[in-house]
Amino acid sequence: MGVDNTLLAWVGGEFFMHHMEAEGFRVVRLPMTKPGAFSWDEICAACGQAPDAVVYTDRSLPPPLLGLERYPALTAFYCIDSHIHGWYPLYAGAFDLCAVSLRDDVERFGAELSPQRVLWLPPFAEDRYQPSVMNKDFDLLFVGTVDPETTPQRFDFLKRLGRAFPGLASRRGDFTELLPRARVALNIAERGDLNFRVFEALACGACLLTPRIANGQDELFEDGVHFVTYEPDDEHDAADKTRSLLANGPRREAYGRAGFARVDGAHRPRHRAAALAALLRQGFDEGLAGRRLASPDRARISALRLLFLHWADNCAGDGDGVELSVRYLAEARRLALFGR
Repeated sequence: MGVDNTLLAWVGGEFFMHHMEAEGFRVVRLPMTKPGAFSWDEICAACGQAPDAVVYTDRSLPPPLLGLERYPALTAFYCIDSHIHGWYPLYAGAFDLCAVSLRDDVERFGAELSPQRVLWLPPFAEDRYQPSVMNKDFDLLFVGTVDPETTPQRFDFLKRLGRAFPGLASRRGDFTELLPRARVALNIAERGDLNFRVFEALACGACLLTPRIANGQDELFEDGVHFVTYEPDDEHDAADKTRSLLANGPRREAYGRAGFARVDGAHRPRHRAAALAALLRQGFDEGLAGRRLASPDRARISALRLLFLHWADNCAGDGDGVELSVRYLAEARRLALFGR
C-alpha cells in the first residue's frame, strides 16, 4: 500500500506523530490523558472515516482499545513502559505489529507476535533539546521528580549520593534550561531502563553521568566517548566519577560534543518516525490485518478475556473508573462468546 492517502489513527501520546506526516501518512490523534477506551466505531467517528491503521502510543494506562482482534485496519503498539507493566506482552500479542523501546524486551514480545513483527525502537530526543551556552553553576545536577512516596529508589539513591558528594543538586523543570548549567548531568535508571533522559541530556550537550545498564545502551553509545557510566545504585562510584570529570574541563566538553553529535545524527523524532513507517509499510504489504481476521487466535482471545476481567475489577470504584469497569466487563463477556 502506498502511504500518500494512508490514514493513521494515533491513539495516546504525541511522540513523533508529526514526523509520521513527513513520511507521507495522514494522522489523526486521539489523545489520552487518563484511563479510557475506544471501540472501532469510536475511532472511526473521531477520524471522520475508517482509518487504514491504528497506532497506540504508550501512555502507561489500562488497555485503551476494545475489540482489537476484530479491527479491519492494521494495528500497532508503540510500547515504552514494558519494564513497569508485566501484562504488556500479552496485550501486544493482539496487535499486528509492535515497536518496543527496551532492547532486552524485544525477544519477550517476539514470542507473542513473532520476531519479524517486533521492532526495537529506542528512546529519542525531541528537536527542541539543543545545546546552549550558560554559566555552569551546578557541579552535579539531577533534573526530575524526587519523592519518597512516588520515586523511593531515586530518593534513596540521591540521599546516599548527596552524602558521598555534597555538591549534588536536584531540581525540577525544563531540561533545556537546567542541564546546560551543569558541569556534570546525572541520570538514574531505577529499573535498568534505557530512558529518555539519556537522549535528552546528550541532546542538550551535557556531560552525562549515567548508570551502566543493558537494554541496548552499548549498541547505541560508547562509554568514555559519549558519556561516562557508573555502577548502578553505587553512590561511591558515581561520586568518584563526578570528581574525575570535574577535574578535567576539556574532557567534559568532548563528551558533550560527542554525545550531542550521536543523538542529533541518529536519535531524533525523524529517525524513529522513519523506522515505524517502514514497519507499517511491511505490515500493509504482508496483509497482516486480513490474515488476523481470517484466522482468529482463540488462545489470544481467551487471554484477552482474562486481562479485561482483571481491569474491570481493578477499575471498579468511584468516578470515571466505574464506567470504564463496565466497558471492560462487557468486553470480557463479548470475548467469552467469541471464543466459543
